[in-house]
Amino acid sequence: MFPQLLRSDAEPRPVIPKEGELFKIIELYGKTFEIRYGFYEERDRHNRYAEPVEIYPDFIEKPMYTDEGFPFITAIQTPCQNFVGEKNENSTCEECAYYQHCEELLAICRCPHNQKL
Repeated sequence: MFPQLLRSDAEPRPVIPKEGELFKIIELYGKTFEIRYGFYEERDRHNRYAEPVEIYPDFIEKPMYTDEGFPFITAIQTPCQNFVGEKNENSTCEECAYYQHCEELLAICRCPHNQKL
């Protein structure tokens, strides 16, 4: 048992990110998004087994638009009333015909009904 603990070729433990640490900076259509580690649920913050995850902008609460007026969305958002595709209770924006993938989970909704003129 002890020789395994002293082995130098043992795999290092993965680094667990800390809440608030920067995951990535993404620049899209002239906008900059800082993606940081955190918790979506307050109860996870107090769960010793929960690890921080990448937190993406909440475009429902704080909408942002491209210069052409198209809204930024995330792939996992709940679809709007203009969804085009086979929709069910588990559908996300990523499954919509208007979804334009950008980087990571960030995207643009190209639906003309959602364009802010």
